[in-house]
Amino acid sequence: MSIVEQRTLKSIVKSIWTHALSDLAMFTFPYPVTNAVHRLRGVKIGKHCHISRGVLLDDHNPELIEIGNGVYITYGVKIICHKRDMSYYDPPMDGKSWPFKESKVVLEDDCHIGISTIIMPGVTIGKGAIVGAGSLVTHDIPPYCLAVGSPAKVVKQFTVNV
Repeated sequence: MSIVEQRTLKSIVKSIWTHALSDLAMFTFPYPVTNAVHRLRGVKIGKHCHISRGVLLDDHNPELIEIGNGVYITYGVKIICHKRDMSYYDPPMDGKSWPFKESKVVLEDDCHIGISTIIMPGVTIGKGAIVGAGSLVTHDIPPYCLAVGSPAKVVKQFTVNV
């Protein structure tokens, strides 16, 4: 994870641009248009992906999100690529003064992300994995499995027939 300490004019302009496009993407239809708007923001999106309306892809670092081919992301999902760096905490320090940590999020081919799931920074969701609705994903999910809960845990592994 990289650490970001201060905002520059360039980062502020970028933030306004990506936030405006993010708001636009929330209401676009059909899905290829939604994908195109997210690509303009810098999100890497493969072919035949379905990103529902109401999905929030990180405003600060959309370029850190990689979505493979055939991925299905349902309504209300949040993918976050930044978080506060708690290693700098020194009481009674104000939380707004902590720097951010940034880290990539990868959704590999053919995975399915259930309604209102939150995916935290640094997570990779494996090929063909399914994440159940309302899950909080804080660690990598292996390929071809079902993960549910808060925090998300693997509850079933699928056999791949080749």
